[in-house]
Amino acid sequence: MAFQLHGRIAAITTALMLTACAAPQQQAPMAITQGKIEQITPTTIRSEAHTGVGAVVGGLTGVGLGSLIGGGTGRDVAMVAGAIGGSMAGAQIANNAAAQMPGQEIFVRTDSGVLVEVTQPTTPGLRVGQRVFIQGQGHMARVVPQ
Repeated sequence: MAFQLHGRIAAITTALMLTACAAPQQQAPMAITQGKIEQITPTTIRSEAHTGVGAVVGGLTGVGLGSLIGGGTGRDVAMVAGAIGGSMAGAQIANNAAAQMPGQEIFVRTDSGVLVEVTQPTTPGLRVGQRVFIQGQGHMARVVPQ
């Protein structure tokens, strides 16, 4: 009975940890900066893969399948192994599903003189010398025409 309880607690703890990894992060407040495009370089970018969601779904599926195997301690071990294996497989499947798309590395000289580089999906109509806004910060920044 004690082994069964420990196994279930381990499986629940693993599932909760995987769920915490997939929790959305808080977003920074929207910032808008003005500037002028100095350079645009074509590139290829990967779409954002939601490996956390894949890991959680895979882990939960693994726990479910592991619970169907055997009984007692063997079942508990199968559930933990299923959670770990399922989360790894789910994360890999989500990562492989990430497609590549055409993008741009855009170098913008802000009005304050700072050079900022933003990589984003291709935005038609942007050209060197054009006045633009940089919306957002960090990996969420986007260059849009003024």
